[in-house]
Amino acid sequence: MRDVDLTLFALGASHEFGARVASRLGIDLAPHEEREFEDGEHKSRSLANVRGADVYVVHSLNGDAAQSANDKLVRLLLFAGSLRDAGAARLTAVVPYLAYARKDQRSKSRDPVATRYVARFFESAGCDAVLTLDVHNLAAFQNAFRCRADNLSAAGILAERFVALAGSEPVCVVSPDAGGIKRADRFRSLLAKRLGREVGAAFVEKYRSEGVVRGGQLVGDVRGCVAIVVDDLVSAGRTLAHAAEAGRQAGAKRVFGAVTHGVFAGEAAAILGASPLERIVVTDTIAGARPLGSLASRIECVSVAPLVAEAIARLNANGSIEDLVPG
Repeated sequence: MRDVDLTLFALGASHEFGARVASRLGIDLAPHEEREFEDGEHKSRSLANVRGADVYVVHSLNGDAAQSANDKLVRLLLFAGSLRDAGAARLTAVVPYLAYARKDQRSKSRDPVATRYVARFFESAGCDAVLTLDVHNLAAFQNAFRCRADNLSAAGILAERFVALAGSEPVCVVSPDAGGIKRADRFRSLLAKRLGREVGAAFVEKYRSEGVVRGGQLVGDVRGCVAIVVDDLVSAGRTLAHAAEAGRQAGAKRVFGAVTHGVFAGEAAAILGASPLERIVVTDTIAGARPLGSLASRIECVSVAPLVAEAIARLNANGSIEDLVPG
């Protein structure tokens, strides 16, 4: 039973994803208009009455050929502010991919802590809550926001796909660095449960400085296994390719990637195309991969729209989403 009227918007390139979420909820997307001005400014306006409504706005904040991450962030914030001014009773930003989530601490003197600043932007725009998926650093994300901040996990959906891909062969889940061990172990546990057998664990020693990835020693035994490299996102692809190569060098029989956010920026096509990755399974948090040439045939997309729809339905009914978020 819904608590109050649920109104769902989807902005820009997230329209198709939003439509999939709306379909699962049994509703239509609320209408809105987006207008471009000659000087680069922009206006978004709801065409629906939102006074007293429980409003959700879907917008992934990845940069693409049409708009930068900065463009999308500002558009979402301005639209959110207008909905608050229009009398929305409750306002939730549904951000499948959250920009600036990787810069969550100072690694050098006077570094910005972007995650905390972005959190303030959402709060200032009048958002009561932010719902996202597989943020880079869960603790930093939770600590950055004073409003409600929920992070869903795509691990179960990705694990389900790898039941078929792994078959009856021995499997080892690989974290591409020490910082991702907890994320990889969550995936490993879910996959082991679905396969009904033990799944191994390994990680790659890696460190990054000014965009250069170094290291490469794989800790764990992948020999003769299907190695699945698990990460929250793939951008230029260096980390994923680095881990895949380490797995192959350590004797993995086949190497796959399991990634929530397929950003595929910069030289991703060339870097990943030259890697031993047989397939990269990503979710649909980001609309339309960039041109990837021959690599496109090695990328598979699974949908997290049902997961997001379920979370929205529960939030609207003031229910719990505890079993939908990572532990």
